[in-house]
Amino acid sequence: MIQDLIFLFDRELVKLEEEVKSYPTEDLLWKKEGEIANSGGTLAVHLCGNLKAFIGKEIGGYEYERNREFEFSGIAIPRENLVKEIQETASWVRASLGKLDGKKLEEKFPVQPFPRELTYQNFLLHLYGHLNYHLGQINYHRRLVSLFDVNK
Repeated sequence: MIQDLIFLFDRELVKLEEEVKSYPTEDLLWKKEGEIANSGGTLAVHLCGNLKAFIGKEIGGYEYERNREFEFSGIAIPRENLVKEIQETASWVRASLGKLDGKKLEEKFPVQPFPRELTYQNFLLHLYGHLNYHLGQINYHRRLVSLFDVNK
């Protein structure tokens, strides 16, 4: 299970990096339009913060102080810096998950933000679903704002 999780998280973080790099312009990465409240860049920053906090810090023991308010502030950071952040997040996730053993997956996760108590395994499955949910939003955002930009 652990090797499968490493493979899946790594695969999706590579896709996240590809999505960020695929925006035709850096401005479009941070574009909000109409009722689109979060840009692709904002969601990418959020995903990195989420994974660094829950996997890097809680599992891997990395020093990390999450700033969730900044994640959703929409402050545009250079694409190059965002790509580096995604790469660092992927590295932390691989190393952190590599420290786990099968028995640990059945233990209670140290942070319990939900009403139902979750094990490491359940929490990691939640985080993987969260990553995929926002990755799909980023893909759709990129295609949508790119289409709007072409038509202007």
